[in-house]
Formats: sequence, C-alpha cells, structure tokens
Amino acid sequence: MSLYVMDIALMGMGMYALLAKRHIIKKIIGLVIMEYSINLFLILVGYKADGIAPIQDSQINAATLAARAVDPLPQALVLTSIVIGLGTLALMASLAIKLYEKYKTFDMSEINRLRG
Repeated sequence: MSLYVMDIALMGMGMYALLAKRHIIKKIIGLVIMEYSINLFLILVGYKADGIAPIQDSQINAATLAARAVDPLPQALVLTSIVIGLGTLALMASLAIKLYEKYKTFDMSEINRLRG
C-alpha cells in the first residue's frame, strides 16, 4: 500500500513541475516524471508476491501456474510505453532547442512576452 502512496506522490511532483514551473526544461522533466510514475503504477498493478513467470512448464500444472503467475500484460504495456516516452522526450527536447534558438530563453513567460 505504501508503494501506491509513494507512486501518487511521484505523480504529484511531476504534475507540480508541469503546472507551476515556467522553465521549459523543468516542464519536460515534470512530464517525464509523470510518465515514469504511470509506468510504475502499471508494474505495481501486475505485481504478485512470490509470483512466477507466466511460462508453461511440464513441472508446473495449469492450476498452479494460473494461481501464482504474474500478469504479463502490464509488463508489455510498460515496455511499449517506455519506447513511446523516449520518442516524445526526443520531440520535446528538439522543440525546446528550437525555441531556445529563436528566443534565446527557456522561460515560457518571456517567450510569450517576446512573441506578442
């Protein structure tokens, strides 16, 4: 239960950085922290104490495997999410670099002021 609370706290830190900070890099870091907290939540949902790998074996009967095996679906979702997150992180970083090249600052309020 405490792991879920810590995961919610991690999500809150990412949300705070995304909403309260004006620096673009800090916003990107907040978004990445939120993404990782969601990945951690998915892994926690699929966790089972003393679980075994969900692989059929001749030594383990089907009933024991069904009762003790961990859920592989959240693990597959997290692997997919990590790849998608890496792509979005690269896109956000490249957009931040382009904004810096144009406005010479990472501060969103300064960019808004210079734009108008």
